[in-house]
Amino acid sequence: MIDLHTHTIFSDGELIPSELARRASVKGYRVIGISDHADASNMEQVITSLLRLREEMEYYENITIVPGVEITHVPPRLVPVLIERARRMGALYVVIHGETIVEPVQEGTNRAAVEGGCDILAHPGLIKPTEAALAAERGVLLEITARRGHSLTNGHVARLARDAGAKLVYNTDAHAPSDLTPEVDARRIVLGAGLTPDDFPRMQQNAFDLVKRVAGAAR
Repeated sequence: MIDLHTHTIFSDGELIPSELARRASVKGYRVIGISDHADASNMEQVITSLLRLREEMEYYENITIVPGVEITHVPPRLVPVLIERARRMGALYVVIHGETIVEPVQEGTNRAAVEGGCDILAHPGLIKPTEAALAAERGVLLEITARRGHSLTNGHVARLARDAGAKLVYNTDAHAPSDLTPEVDARRIVLGAGLTPDDFPRMQQNAFDLVKRVAGAAR
């Protein structure tokens, strides 16, 4: 199991990174990406704090921690600027907080995220066919989420991704240890989105491929 969208006390999560990693490991995860909410005000603090874990990875058994960031509720025109800034600061991957129907995310965020070259567009809500097609063209992963509320549009996202040939990724958007789903529950959520049993391992592989790519580039 791999999850590239989780949160710690560095934003609105409940746990410090080490405990989140331990809880995930016990539930069968082998890679956990930490992508705390950030904008221009706290991005440096969030990324710098997570990068300190990389120096101690040899002490973490059975799990790899990947430092990322989730750029959240920023004006669309600022999205590409912050994506580039996050990468310069050392974030290995960048998630954009997409246009979920349960929060007032500004219209145009999905398109700005894809055009700006993010790695994962989280809970993109009622994403448009043109945006899904652009995600396919630029290799941006579209998220199927376990998060309550955000998951209401999983079926729409799955259908448009299939039609456009865009790659999907399954994430929990975990804020608490109880949000980390065992594999059996993750597979059910994927099926509930109208996908097939074969789609879950494919989505996990998409996440692993992203980690291998960004980890190699960081060396």
